[in-house]
Amino acid sequence: MPRALSEALSAFRRAPLLTGLSALMVGLALLVLGLFSLVAYNLRQALTAVEERVEVVVFLREGARTVDVDATIETLRAIPGVEAVIHVSKEEALQRALTELPEIQEVSSDLEVNPFPASLEVRFLPGSRNAAAIEEVSNAALAMPAVEDVRYGQEWVDRLFSLRRIGAITALALGSAFALVAALIIGTTVRIAVFSRRDEISIMQLVGATNGYIRRPFLLEGAMTGFLGGLLATFLTWGTYQAVYHFLFSLDWIPGQWVWGGIGAGLVFGVLASGMAVRRYLQEI
Repeated sequence: MPRALSEALSAFRRAPLLTGLSALMVGLALLVLGLFSLVAYNLRQALTAVEERVEVVVFLREGARTVDVDATIETLRAIPGVEAVIHVSKEEALQRALTELPEIQEVSSDLEVNPFPASLEVRFLPGSRNAAAIEEVSNAALAMPAVEDVRYGQEWVDRLFSLRRIGAITALALGSAFALVAALIIGTTVRIAVFSRRDEISIMQLVGATNGYIRRPFLLEGAMTGFLGGLLATFLTWGTYQAVYHFLFSLDWIPGQWVWGGIGAGLVFGVLASGMAVRRYLQEI
């Protein structure tokens, strides 16, 4: 291994321009993946923020008995995934309307009776805000005698969860495609490096060097190239993030584990791509 590391570093010193171009190409390929990760993460954050607002509103019948209302609350609280059931009286509903809807204030003096019904707001635990849990709560509430109606914006909720599923599938497909492009670029650059040292490889074979012995320096070289490309892509992605954040709109930086994962992916792609390139070359000669 020390010899392989020494050979890899020597190759960098012998051809710094080729090494720099290889790292640049890898960095640009991984930059696309980094920018996609930035977009995907912020889209996920936005969907999560919207998903946190998902709740079921259970409207109570006028004149419902207290015992029936209490039974409804206990039934809904017992459903797995329910975080809280909040009782909103008719008076509280009116006050909310007056606060949140200024136009109501203009006609509130003409109201002889309170038109807003009492209700129960059902909130869910993180990870339980899904269509199945919402439907279970809705069906349980409608079976209770104190309940008049249930509202949760079914069409809106269905679209939200459909958008989340589409986002996950798109992220997987595009992320895999960008990773493949990065691997192909790394493989091409390493293959160029292998071809530039074809005479050296031929001499090593003549003196009895095994393919594994020949391959190790190139594997390390590919790993270093991928690592440098990953670092470069991280800095370029950070620069793009700063530019967008300060001049266009606010967004969140991707988590640290995603950053290290991207750098590690560059290193792994470098090893795999260089291994395939060297193996193919050794099979040809």
